[in-house]
Amino acid sequence: MSTDNRRPIAARDTGWAQKITRSLIKLRLTPNAISIWSIVFSLIGAACIGFTDGAAWSWLAFALCIQLRLLCNLFDGMVAVDGGMSSAVGALYNEVPDRVSDTVFFLSAAYVIDLPELGWAAALFAAFTAYIRVLGGSVGEPQLFLGPFAKQQRMAVLTGAALVSIIETAWLHSFYVMAVALGIIALGSAYTCVRRLRAIANQLYTKANQADQDAHYPFK
Repeated sequence: MSTDNRRPIAARDTGWAQKITRSLIKLRLTPNAISIWSIVFSLIGAACIGFTDGAAWSWLAFALCIQLRLLCNLFDGMVAVDGGMSSAVGALYNEVPDRVSDTVFFLSAAYVIDLPELGWAAALFAAFTAYIRVLGGSVGEPQLFLGPFAKQQRMAVLTGAALVSIIETAWLHSFYVMAVALGIIALGSAYTCVRRLRAIANQLYTKANQADQDAHYPFK
């Protein structure tokens, strides 16, 4: 697995992450299998809030599943690189489960609070942020993980909203916090799309201008 386009994650350098990575490598758990587990955790989280109609305790399980999904996203890459277990289809497993997990988390939360349009908007713009990042790589530019609403930020907001929803649901029997969070994620992801597109366009313009200068002044 190439490290050139890896998402910068500070946790990779922590002792606990490296220790867990070594344990996963010893267990011969493949990076692709770890990636698939991120989908499993998103489905478990969705089931917890879906089958209980958003009961207070279920939001805690939902938040926990979000964090477990993020750990899968961390360890699949670490195991692939540190364990030398990269595969020809590793890039597919690295991207597709992320898109599925995002969609499951956003839609399940949105349908439970009876605002499906917010879930679809959040899922659409979240997927589009990833599409634009990969598009930049496909035209020869480094993949950009610019925010303000990259994956970690989206999941941080969703986790925070789920934890607050434990209290809100128990005391007020409402879902206002989750509704606001999904709206913020949708709008923040849309802005992130614009920001990434502009950054890629600037890179391409800079490259084109440099090539034009080199063509006109080959002996500078």
